[in-house]
Amino acid sequence: MSDVESQLLAELADCQSIDDSLEYAASHDLQPNQVVGVIKSLLAAGLVEGEEQRHASYALTQEGSSYLEPGSPEAQVFAATPTEGILQAELLQKLGPVGKVGIGQAMKLQWIMLDKSGGQPVAKRKVAEITDGVQKILQSIASGNTEGIAKQEADALKKRKLIIPETRMSYKLTKGPKFALQRKRAATDLTHDMLQSGSWQDQEFKAYNFNALGLPPSGGYLHPLLKVRSQFRKIFVAMGFEEMMTNAYVENSFWNFDALFQPQQHPARDAHDTFFLTNPASTPAERLPQEYLHRVKATHEQGGYGSIGYGYSWKVAEAEKNLLRTHTTAVSSRMLYKLAQEGFKPAKYFSIDRVFRNEAVDRTHLAEFHQIEGVVCDKGLTLRDLIGTLKMFFDRLGLKKLRFKPAYNPYTEPSMEIFRSAVTDQALLRLSDCV
Repeated sequence: MSDVESQLLAELADCQSIDDSLEYAASHDLQPNQVVGVIKSLLAAGLVEGEEQRHASYALTQEGSSYLEPGSPEAQVFAATPTEGILQAELLQKLGPVGKVGIGQAMKLQWIMLDKSGGQPVAKRKVAEITDGVQKILQSIASGNTEGIAKQEADALKKRKLIIPETRMSYKLTKGPKFALQRKRAATDLTHDMLQSGSWQDQEFKAYNFNALGLPPSGGYLHPLLKVRSQFRKIFVAMGFEEMMTNAYVENSFWNFDALFQPQQHPARDAHDTFFLTNPASTPAERLPQEYLHRVKATHEQGGYGSIGYGYSWKVAEAEKNLLRTHTTAVSSRMLYKLAQEGFKPAKYFSIDRVFRNEAVDRTHLAEFHQIEGVVCDKGLTLRDLIGTLKMFFDRLGLKKLRFKPAYNPYTEPSMEIFRSAVTDQALLRLSDCV
């Protein structure tokens, strides 16, 4: 508890009331604003009760404050004017801007006169001594004592812009319902010790403010992986690509493998490499587009579209199996089929999402990872278009000096791997496959 607060509470205990906090502050040599701050705190705590009182008062302007010590401009002019007189020009040079104001006011008060009989105006005293009433009023206002200032005098000083009116607030104080010589701090938390000792029953608790907004959370930063995804997404969108919906992690084998012409006996379709679902274990073939299913079956068995096929008996039961998708290309196969059904038109698609592989988890491998995929559909596209699109993508990532190396992929032709030259041009960093 501050000294001001303890003094004020002691005064209330002795006198039962304080009629005016401004008078209290003056009598105890305290700043009025400091006393008002303590009173507001005591009012909020219920230690005192107060009635607001407003007082019309005055405050000094910057110019008015400058005359507290040297005196008013007219008094300074009188003091600078010797008995024998002084040239007006010399007086103005001596006092500066104050002289011009002071000469007019001093002549108005009949303190000095200007003798022009010799050609040049000479300032001469008309009285032997003066009383600087303006300085006394300014000093009274500066000390907070505005009692006894006549309205006519105040209006004259306001007109000269030496003072401005203001309203000062004070309080009439009496004891409050929780009055005490010492403030008892309200607890803000119910602690374990309070519950154990039972002291919570006599403890006063601070009211909870349910409207408070609270502190802003310090978290909310993007994970590095999400930052990279966001950067890739912006690049794809800027290049005119449309994002594919990749929210279905569960896929059936038809779209994940068969529609991409991966043979059913391929090792990647083994349970050692793929997570197959047990419930529901399969998607009935009736839910698949029947005409497309038969074309896929015929291509696997007999070939077509420039392929000789695999020459095996394709089984619908294998295509019905549900699994956690092993690549986002399953989404691409659905989108390409949909595009063909709606009537072919040029399109650009991309996806960035997680895929799943049944791999042993160690410090460098997880059973899931993220795949970035882009598809461009149009007529007359060549390998040069593919290389140009990839160069544009990596260039926006800040990766230049790319090299493209032919590679073998059993399901696509042609296929390539992408490398970036290291700083020394002596080593290559593998970036991606493109097929």
